[in-house]
Amino acid sequence: MCIKTVPGLVSAMLLLGACSMEAVASNPESTAAKRELVVLNWSEYLDPELVQEFENQFDVKIRIAYFASDDLREDIMLEMDGTGYDVVIVNGVNIDAYRRRGWLAKLEPDKIPNLKFIDSQWFNIFPASRGYAVPYFWGTLGIAYRKDLVPERLTSWNDLYTPKQYLHGKIGMIGNSRDAIGMALKSIGYSANSNDRAELREAEQLLLKQKPFVNTYTYLALNKESAMVSGQVAAAMMYSGDALMLREHHADIEYVVPVEGGNLWVDYWTVMEASENKDLATDFLNYLNTPDNARALAEYVYYATPNKAAADLLPDEFLSDSIIYPNVAVLEKSEPYARLSPRAEKMRNLIITRLID
Repeated sequence: MCIKTVPGLVSAMLLLGACSMEAVASNPESTAAKRELVVLNWSEYLDPELVQEFENQFDVKIRIAYFASDDLREDIMLEMDGTGYDVVIVNGVNIDAYRRRGWLAKLEPDKIPNLKFIDSQWFNIFPASRGYAVPYFWGTLGIAYRKDLVPERLTSWNDLYTPKQYLHGKIGMIGNSRDAIGMALKSIGYSANSNDRAELREAEQLLLKQKPFVNTYTYLALNKESAMVSGQVAAAMMYSGDALMLREHHADIEYVVPVEGGNLWVDYWTVMEASENKDLATDFLNYLNTPDNARALAEYVYYATPNKAAADLLPDEFLSDSIIYPNVAVLEKSEPYARLSPRAEKMRNLIITRLID
């Protein structure tokens, strides 16, 4: 299994080719004759052992391409017009738009019997997911930081957006319009989903003032070569489970949802309408939601599972981790992203373009 981040469509397609070549090299026996399932996903978001088990059980080859941000997945999907992939991981706020564009296949529940294990609240948060998507994981967006390099606890988004000198040049940001701008809005006291032009201008000014102190707008790697493990980055905007994954490589990595709250997100598996392998794709989604498989996936990625039967199998240590399962106060302050007006979406895209291009 190739584990890489993908800067765009060309790289995604090159990566698919690279993964396929690796498969042929490692198994010269007629790999081309096997059925293939093409998946578009985040890096480090599937347990390679489970992927291998699915391949063996169903006598198929899974090819995986990766994207490095929601915006880049959107670019890939738009350029391909929803083709080229069988299964795609989609964040909740984009499901309705993808469905309206005709990209998503309508799922047949009787072919995914393990849907019975999914807690219905994770369909209710993004109602457009019903019938078109299967909840995978949920979590928060907050700040990860190196407590050995930062002399005080970070508790506010302002610690990242208006940093003290010890963080100058050592900040990692997610360079997309939803996260960077959404959390800037929250740091000022507005909703992450604001459509107000004046509020968005305030957020842009905050981001421009922060820019000289930012080390990177690319999401940090989650391995021992990560800039946070090396200390090149001392504090970064990060998803909750990723901070725990990085902690495996450095014990001094802390994670906090700021006092203003963060983003409460849900990721979903979807099957593409253009796929010629819908039955195999459906088998894959059902396989991932077998309770023991869903448990193993949760422990691999350090995220909260919407699969109730899997949660019953998880150890108490996992279930009691407040980073994985935040308390009610944290959840109440955090916002799921909502659909924006076309004008606000265009303005956010222009802000990000001015910021990082």
